[in-house]
Amino acid sequence: MENLELRTALIATCRAMNASGINQGTSGNVSVRAGDGFLITPSGMPYDTMTPEDIVDMAFDGSYQGPRPSSEWRFHRDILEARTDANAVVHCHSVHATALACHHRSIPSFHYMTAVAGGTDIKCAGYATFGTQELSDKVLTALEGRRACLLGQHGQIAIDKSLSAALWLATEVETLSQIYINALALGEPPVLSDKEMAAVIEKMNSQSYGQSSD
Repeated sequence: MENLELRTALIATCRAMNASGINQGTSGNVSVRAGDGFLITPSGMPYDTMTPEDIVDMAFDGSYQGPRPSSEWRFHRDILEARTDANAVVHCHSVHATALACHHRSIPSFHYMTAVAGGTDIKCAGYATFGTQELSDKVLTALEGRRACLLGQHGQIAIDKSLSAALWLATEVETLSQIYINALALGEPPVLSDKEMAAVIEKMNSQSYGQSSD
């Protein structure tokens, strides 16, 4: 089977995503670049029973081989086509990130770790019906200059060079979301200046902070 190692890694990522608690059931979806296209999880299939044969091989023109792909294949395709710096996309419905997304709240630089997503904040994309091109377009806008975003009344997306790095980032976004919600209980927290965040980002980049070894 072609790309067996990548298919196996994709399934492992999905299972780890659910085991960590940042996703539930068959919600969420994951993709990884493979050759001239990408591999993506099928629609509505439990991760625990998924096999390498179930992973869908898609081309950037939307054609595919295998089962029906995730309903969110459009934003996976568009992200991987537009962002040559990313090879993997993790989408999940983590509880705290989704709670913020239900209020269309972006995550400001209230904590220096916000910089792990690549900028001074983590933006929230506007709402659009799941699986639509409109949602994909909004996602690409929210991800400009970023490696993660929230989805209005939906969930979150994290992208990176590898599956493990994208999963790590999605987990960090959920942790930041939980801390932010807790901090909001005491009032709107102060934010770090753009100058300080630029220094943090530079230091993270110089130390390959949070980047996967693979």
